[in-house]
Amino acid sequence: MNRKISTLPAGALACLLALVSFAGDAPAPAVRVDIRDSQGNPVEDAVASLHPLDREPQLVPPAEPVSIVQRGQEFQPYVTPVVVGTRVRFPNEDSVQHHVFSLSRAMAFDLPLYRGEPPAPIAFERAGIVSLGCNIHDWMSAYVVVLATPHFGRSGAEGEVSIDLLPAGRYRLEVWHPRLREPETREIVVDAGPTTQVISVTLGADRRIRRAPDSGPGGYR
Repeated sequence: MNRKISTLPAGALACLLALVSFAGDAPAPAVRVDIRDSQGNPVEDAVASLHPLDREPQLVPPAEPVSIVQRGQEFQPYVTPVVVGTRVRFPNEDSVQHHVFSLSRAMAFDLPLYRGEPPAPIAFERAGIVSLGCNIHDWMSAYVVVLATPHFGRSGAEGEVSIDLLPAGRYRLEVWHPRLREPETREIVVDAGPTTQVISVTLGADRRIRRAPDSGPGGYR
C-alpha cells in the first residue's frame, strides 16, 4: 500500500526519511528510516519512533540501566532514546567533578558534584524530552528522549534507523531532533506489503555552545 505525503517548500534544509516495510517470511514487518539533509548527507542523532494507533503498546523497560557517560567533559551519547520506565545511570569517567541536572518538565533532577558512579540510577517515568546540563561546564549538553512506545531508534553516523518486528497496523510516525522546534508527525500504515513514506523536516541552527580548543581541564578537582 502506498501513501503520498506532501513535502515542505523547496530550499528548506530537509531530512528525507524513506520508510520501507518488508514482506516475506519475517514474523512481522520491519521499517528502515534513512535520514538525510538536502545535500544528501546523513543526519545523526535523530530519533524516529512509531506509536500504535489501533492497540495499546507494551512498555517493558530494560532490566539493566542505560548509561550516559561523562567523558572528555562531554555527555556521550548526545541523544539517548528510552522507553518510559527506563533507569539511566550517569557515570563520570573524567578526572574532574561534574554536576548533572535537568529542569525539564518530563523529568527534573539534580546530581551534585561527583566523580565516578552516582549513588543510584534515575528512573524516567514520564514521556517527553529531557535536556541535560552540567552546572560546572556550560558547553556540556545532551538529551534523553522518553517514549511511550517500544518502537524507536536513533540515527548514527550513517543516518539510518531500523525498527524491527512491527505488528501490522496504523502508526503515528514521530521524528525528533535537537534542532527541530517540534517533532514532525505523520500517520502511516504498516502491512505485509512494501510501503514507502517520504517526509521533509526543516532543521534550525545548531545552537550548542562550542568548547574553546585551548580550554583547560576546568571544573573542580
